[in-house]
Amino acid sequence: MKRVMGTSVSRKDGFAKVTGQATYTAEHPLPGLVHGYLVTSAIAKGRIKSISTQKAEQAPGVLAVVTHKNRPKVFTPANDFRNSKLNEARLPLSDDQIHYGGQIVAFVVAHTLEQARDAAHLITVEYDIQTPLLEAQQAIYEALPDVKFNKGNGATGTTEAAITVEATYTTAKELHAAMEPHAIIAHWQADSLTIYEGSQWVMLHQRTYAELFGIPSEKVRLVTPYIGGAFGSKCFPWSYSILCAAVAREIKRPLKLSVTRRQLTTNTGHRAATEQTLRLAAMQDGKLIAISHAVKTYTSPADRFIVDCTATTPVMYAAPNIRLQQKLGVLNVATPTYMRAPSENPGMWALESAMDELAWKLNIDPIDLRLDNETRAHQRSGLPFSAKHFAECLRVGAEKFGWRDRPKQPRSLIHNGQLLGWGMAAATFPAMRGNTTVKVRLLPDGTVHVLTAGNDMGTGAYTMVAITAAEALGVPVEKVKVELGDSLFPDGGLAGGSQMTASLAPAVLKACEEVLQKANCTTANDACAALKQSGRAAFEAIATSAPGEDAQKWAFQSWGAHFCEVAVDEAIGRIRVTRWVSVMDIGRVMNAKAAASQVRGSVIMGIGEALMEECQLDPNSGYPVVYDLATYHYPTHADTPRIDVTFVGQPDLTFNPLGVRGVGEVGITGVAAAVANAIYHATGKRFRNLPITPDKLMA
Repeated sequence: MKRVMGTSVSRKDGFAKVTGQATYTAEHPLPGLVHGYLVTSAIAKGRIKSISTQKAEQAPGVLAVVTHKNRPKVFTPANDFRNSKLNEARLPLSDDQIHYGGQIVAFVVAHTLEQARDAAHLITVEYDIQTPLLEAQQAIYEALPDVKFNKGNGATGTTEAAITVEATYTTAKELHAAMEPHAIIAHWQADSLTIYEGSQWVMLHQRTYAELFGIPSEKVRLVTPYIGGAFGSKCFPWSYSILCAAVAREIKRPLKLSVTRRQLTTNTGHRAATEQTLRLAAMQDGKLIAISHAVKTYTSPADRFIVDCTATTPVMYAAPNIRLQQKLGVLNVATPTYMRAPSENPGMWALESAMDELAWKLNIDPIDLRLDNETRAHQRSGLPFSAKHFAECLRVGAEKFGWRDRPKQPRSLIHNGQLLGWGMAAATFPAMRGNTTVKVRLLPDGTVHVLTAGNDMGTGAYTMVAITAAEALGVPVEKVKVELGDSLFPDGGLAGGSQMTASLAPAVLKACEEVLQKANCTTANDACAALKQSGRAAFEAIATSAPGEDAQKWAFQSWGAHFCEVAVDEAIGRIRVTRWVSVMDIGRVMNAKAAASQVRGSVIMGIGEALMEECQLDPNSGYPVVYDLATYHYPTHADTPRIDVTFVGQPDLTFNPLGVRGVGEVGITGVAAAVANAIYHATGKRFRNLPITPDKLMA
């Protein structure tokens, strides 16, 4: 049997998806299904003075109209969600208060979607309007002591420094813009609830609904075989989900709610905008003396969400003096949530931009500056890294890109009348791992069946699980059948934080080994023969994998480097990314094709962050001015160059038995900085506020 791990394996779920056989949340057919439609607030702060629903209630096909006056019963867990979690702590329709534009104020149910939507437009709301806080400059900020960190003299002991760089960098509010909109189908049968919903954490969703409705977890079934993208926005139930499930119990009908693209902008989270001030002090030879990283970000009045942009700072570069601090403000905006490398991505934008500025000021190659200052241990925890091939990422990337041949002065590279620029930046993301359980069954015909509630956001978990089982049992990948995303299966953990593969693959490996042990065989072929002789239906095993004591001894981290070329037409303010090289150290590469695809997707997302993605608010209503995938700008094929991806390093066997770390998020960190650094090389203009749009270039 040839080795499977590390080769390029086509997706197990690919055929089902391209032929329309994959069933997404809103596509599950249920007899008697009815439809819901949300009504959202037209103001950002105030209270509902009156709400008129009579016309809507009398509209054709309407079964229910729900407001804060008649909201269905939902329990507030006594244990404060210790075993579960919501994306927004304020329960839907709790009262008449409005905290942000687009907040849910009513819910209409009808026989058809069109009837529900038309009736929703008949509802009129009168508000007592208050002046909202919408701009970050207006917020009152509080310091977060848990984030604060000082090493040495903080950033004060820098009198001996020869060079200091201090600048403020900002990122814009971004939307997830997943291909599959958020949706839910809630179906009550007596006191049992079945939920069809895109969920990154199936068993936590199950526990959350159970607590909310005061029923045992085993009375809730969560089904989510396919997710059409999430990027962090489907980790926990949102307010619309809770409302849909509660109303479905009241009307005793299966109820579907599909959130519109417009409503997605306020009811399913976003990446919060950030303001970061970096101060780097160094000796003339480039050695860092001090690093100061101060952050301001915001949350909503309805919940508390923190974007810790300082998380990666003590991971990247060594300095005897470090000061990290963060402040959080409250604005009348929807609640932010996780979005691909939620803290690390904006944090690396600021840090890698500042490092580039320091390199130019010192007249030192940006690669050499990073190599001279890399740290061998996590400076906050003091733990050494289990494996680190960051230097190799830099060297391999530089060679593949031709970095050493670049002109050393800005505005010195011109092609076809356009300015060309080269930039680079580092990438990093923590390696995470959680508890997971799987069941593996070996059938007499040699087919292997793997079951787990862990799921696939579109990142390739179906294929990864099949590869692991095929390698462990010595069978072709085609003989492995994988079922994911159902709470009836063993707990598969969280598909988030780039931990699904690192968590699930060891459990699959362990279960496969136990199957062979039960068969008293070393290969699946021998086990099948033994199975036929025994007359049993299958050999099966359930195995669990969890982080061990090594987490107290080592810091686990993935690394990378990005190299970027841009072409700039200053006359019309056009910036195009024309060439890209990424080199990643993620431990063992399970599926070369899927891993490279994940990095390419991350890079594309980072290019969008750098050049076009932003969600601005209407100053009057507080509602986002973008409302669909046409008005929210993100990269298309025309904006994307060929992205060359290479992997370096060795399996990180200290981290888990397979030595595999995550890849989904490390690839986006540093991307925006690499783009901005290339633009500086092309134009001599330093941009510190994302996105870098044509108007900024031409200013």
